[in-house]
Amino acid sequence: MLLPKRVKYRRVHRGRMTGKATRGNTVTYGDYGLVAVEPAWVTSRQIEAARVAMTRYTRRGGQVWIKIFPDKPVTQKPAETRMGSGKGSPEYWVAVVKPGRVMFEIAGVGDDIAREALRLASHKLPLKCKIVKREDSTGGDENEG
Repeated sequence: MLLPKRVKYRRVHRGRMTGKATRGNTVTYGDYGLVAVEPAWVTSRQIEAARVAMTRYTRRGGQVWIKIFPDKPVTQKPAETRMGSGKGSPEYWVAVVKPGRVMFEIAGVGDDIAREALRLASHKLPLKCKIVKREDSTGGDENEG
């Protein structure tokens, strides 16, 4: 699973997921991409599950790029613990995904295989996604209202 080697702060605030993605919103490496339609936290386990689903379906043919990285620690306090006594310990890592962000890209396989692999990967993620082709995704979502 993905996680950072080291971070500046062990515990971070939750933050807000408002607005659209201004970076990483174009298909740059592959031919097809999986684009987020709504904001969410995507855990490192979900990213790995989506990657495995894609590579299994393509029978390890083609190439897959993961364009999100889980660099935000999420803390949890132990079960049946009283309130107070500080913030909990980091339990897992998430990537903050905003609408318009290209999360996965695929190339080197046929049109129908790439679309089906991305569809299977989207079922592993906690947000609505859409599949775009390289020329469809330039400049974000100007045709969506």
